[in-house]
Order: sequence, then structure tokens, then C-alpha cells
Amino acid sequence: MHILIIDDEKNIRQALSGILTDEGHTVSLAETGEEGLLRLGESLVDLVFLDVKLPKMSGIDVLKQTRNDWPSVDVLMISGDSDINTAVNAVKMGAHDFMEKPLSLPKILIAVQNISEKRKLVQKCIIGDENIDFRYRIIGHSSQINTIREMIRRVAKTDAKVLITGESGTGKELVAYAIHKMSLRSDNPFITFNSAAIPNELVESELFGHEKGAFTGADRQKPGKLEGANHGTIFLDEIGDMNINAQSKILRVLEEGKFERVGGNRTIDIDVRVLAATNRNIEEMIKTGSFREDLYYRLNVVPFFLPPLRERPGDIPVLLDHYLQAFSNELTTAKKHFSGAAQDILKNYHFPGNIRELKNLVERLYILSDKDEIDENDIRQNLAFQKSTGQNILKNILHEDSYSDAKRSFETYYFTEKLKLTGWNISRLANEIGVLQPNLSRKLKILGIRTPGDN
Repeated sequence: MHILIIDDEKNIRQALSGILTDEGHTVSLAETGEEGLLRLGESLVDLVFLDVKLPKMSGIDVLKQTRNDWPSVDVLMISGDSDINTAVNAVKMGAHDFMEKPLSLPKILIAVQNISEKRKLVQKCIIGDENIDFRYRIIGHSSQINTIREMIRRVAKTDAKVLITGESGTGKELVAYAIHKMSLRSDNPFITFNSAAIPNELVESELFGHEKGAFTGADRQKPGKLEGANHGTIFLDEIGDMNINAQSKILRVLEEGKFERVGGNRTIDIDVRVLAATNRNIEEMIKTGSFREDLYYRLNVVPFFLPPLRERPGDIPVLLDHYLQAFSNELTTAKKHFSGAAQDILKNYHFPGNIRELKNLVERLYILSDKDEIDENDIRQNLAFQKSTGQNILKNILHEDSYSDAKRSFETYYFTEKLKLTGWNISRLANEIGVLQPNLSRKLKILGIRTPGDN
């Protein structure tokens, strides 16, 4: 866990930090309440050790603001005064527990372990066992990113519908998760549903669930993603690819908070916040009749537009450092760095795949380079390889030893490039080239082609 210690006594901060670091936790320190709130705003914190008596801003005031702005953060209050009224009030306000100084090592470890286990269970319900802090962190200091952070902070406290637009790879799911994480629903599930990743005929069953006997193979009742998100948030990614029937049912959820499972007639009440995202032009789709206008206006209460990476080059060095640290941790090796010249090249690169492409590039360079410093030659070789692939594909095919190898080379190139043109949307590509989506998915697996979402 990431644990923040807010205490004006240096020896308490150091003692707690040493104990918790030895237990494998990441620890941040703050001497005042104001500094502690600043730390909470800078990164995702799981647990706060908070002293009641602090200079200027009291621990109780810090607790109030923490519960208001970061409701998913657990707080353990600590105090040198055994004031039972303060303890009771703190717990009533949302503190996990109240501990007296001098702090007991066994009690500290038991409390932290209990909180850690509770959070792991919650996180499993949300997105599995992935590293939440790393995967969902919004990186950057540009004015665009700061504006987005401020919008997230404002909209998170409401249940307003949000439509997030932007090119593929700009971080739409990160924004959706940040809204959920800062909302009053943060202790409840965050469920992602991607219409583009599921065949059209299965979208309604996966999203709304189905009753036994609803269709061939439905041998039992199955709740859908929507039910799994009850009291929490559902993120409808690539909603522009959702079929009209499913759009109608989502519209009813937004208007009435009701739906039926596929093959069922029992109306189910649902309390869920709906966030949606797309990289498609919804207004053009409305004109062609492929997207419901009423659904668009229901979803687009608060519009978020995520700018492409090429429009905020100042964030590239920060992103590079973030991913270098992440891959250093993942691969358990020393952290590498980019030379100034290498960073300049990347600042001027177009990045058609946006942040996702930058992440993949950093990972590739991290693995392939034996040097501590990644220089401009490393960058040019990799970017040049990307640009020359199409020009050299025929030449490479002619050098293959067998027809099957040549065919595989062509298919790998063909499907990779076509996927890029469709924003890595397998369902859309299947429709465009006249191939069944399950067959296309199987072919991509055989060829070893991984979509950005698999990384």
C-alpha cells in the first residue's frame, strides 16, 4: 500500500516510516495538515496515519477534507491524549480506527494488515489484481492535464453523466477511473465494458445478463456487467461501437434506473453511475442513424476531451520518467534514463498512438538497450523501423524460406496496419474486411498480434 504519515513529531514519522517500509509499503511523510492534503492530491494514497494535534490545521479538519475529497482513503487517527470523545467523533466521521501514543508495534501491524486485506478484496471487485496506482495514474503537468484534473475533481462529487472523447491511446479509461476513485461510490465496484471487444450478438447478454434458456447455450441465469456495477460505476468504453438495441436499453437505465436481462421479463432496479468514452465522431454517427441522438445528449452532460500527446509535448519527459520507473520496478533492474537529445526527438514526434504508443516504445527500448542512457541513436533506429516497415514488407517476404512463412509475414503486417487504422478495434475491422470476429481474434492470437489493451 501507499501510506501517508501526517504528524508534526519527527521521531513518530521516522519510526512509523521505518516499520511500514520494512513491511514492504510505500511511505510518504508530511509534517502539517496542509502538506498532507497536498500529498493526497499528488498521488493515489491508500492509508493515512493522521495525528489529531497538528499546527494550524487540526487532524480532525484534515480528516473532514480527506473524507470529502478522497473518500476511498482509509484513515487511522493517532493521538497522545486519550480523549474518548475525540476518538468516538473521529470514527463517526469515517476514520478506520483511533490509536493512542505511544504506539504499539503489534497493533500497528495488525491494523495495517486488516486494512490491506480489505482493500485487496475491494480492488478485486473493481479490476482484479492489477497495480491500480500504476495503471490509473494521470501523468503530466501541462495546462491541458491540469484542466482535466480540475474537471475530474469537480464532477467526481456528483452523479453527472460524462462522455469522454479523444483519440485512441489518450487515456480515457484513466479519466473514468479517476472520477470513480474520487466519488462517493469509490468503495463500490468500477466495471469496464468495451463494446468493441465483444461480438454484436453478445453485447446485450454480457452487459445486461441473461436468463436461463434465453438462447442456445444459456443453461443458467447469468448477471451482466451492469449488475456487477450496482452502487458503483460502469465505464462504457467505445460506446460508439454499441449496437442500437443495446443503446436503447442503456438509455432506459439512464432515464429510469431499470432494465431486464436478456430473455427475462422481470424489471430490475439499478443504482449505477454511467461514464462513457469513444474515439469516434458521435455527431456524424447520429446523422447516419448509427447512434441515438437522445442517448448522446443523456451521456454528454459533462464532456471531457482528451488532447492527443502531440499537443502537449511538455508532458513527454514526465511520462518517460514515469514509465522508466515502472519498468525498472517490473523488471527489477536499475532505472534507465533518456538523453536530452533523445527527449527532444520524442517531443517532436507525432505519436499517432499517443500515450499507449509512448509506453510501448519505452518498454521496447528498455528491454533492447543494454545502456543506462537511451540516446538519440536508439530512438532513431526504433522510429525509423516503424516508418520503414511498410516500404520493406515486399522485400522481406521475398527473402522468406517458404510460402507459409511469407504468408505469415504478410498477414502479420496486414492485420497490424489495419488494426492501427481502426484504432485497434477488432470488431470494427472484422466488419470492414468481411471476417467473423471470433475467427479474426483467433487469427490474431495465432500470429502473436497483441492489441494495446493486452499490454
